[in-house]
Amino acid sequence: MYRTKHTVQLLVVLTLMCANMKNIYSQSTSTMKTLYDFDAQTIEGDEFDFSSLKGKKVMLVNTASECGLTPQFASLEELFQEFGPDKFEIIGFPSNDFAGQDPGTNEEIANFCSKNYGVSFRMMSKISVKGESISPIYAWLTQKSQNGVGDFEVKWNFHKFLIDENGKLVTDIGPQTLPTSIEIIEWIQN
Repeated sequence: MYRTKHTVQLLVVLTLMCANMKNIYSQSTSTMKTLYDFDAQTIEGDEFDFSSLKGKKVMLVNTASECGLTPQFASLEELFQEFGPDKFEIIGFPSNDFAGQDPGTNEEIANFCSKNYGVSFRMMSKISVKGESISPIYAWLTQKSQNGVGDFEVKWNFHKFLIDENGKLVTDIGPQTLPTSIEIIEWIQN
């Protein structure tokens, strides 16, 4: 009788613990943000709602016009021409956070991208991707508490973030990896 009573009590406690854990898990995953919770200003000054990208894979990348990696604009455009815009989008965020390598105005950056690289993918207004002035979308991209995937540090210009068709962060890709790398192409195709 004593054993049965303790066994029943133990089962009740375990059942309550499991229910509580399930509740905590469902609350934490249901409050995680997605890309669709954000908006931003385009380089032309218009408001852009990221929920308009539902159903598409998206690459977010911080860009700079005066960086040794600036030629990646050509690879980004090549990738966009091959796979976009129906099921895949690239969103560029100019940033002057690394060695002052994008000091221009939004208009100057837009002209540079168009004239030198024929950029047709969407470019946003210049933002901060790190530090105290980090934009909300980059806070989401870099903080596990917001994205549910991991803590990531934007290490330099042309750091890439891959977002799935449901607006969830998948991973980050370092600045040195070309946008046309096998890793990225296979992710887009699968």
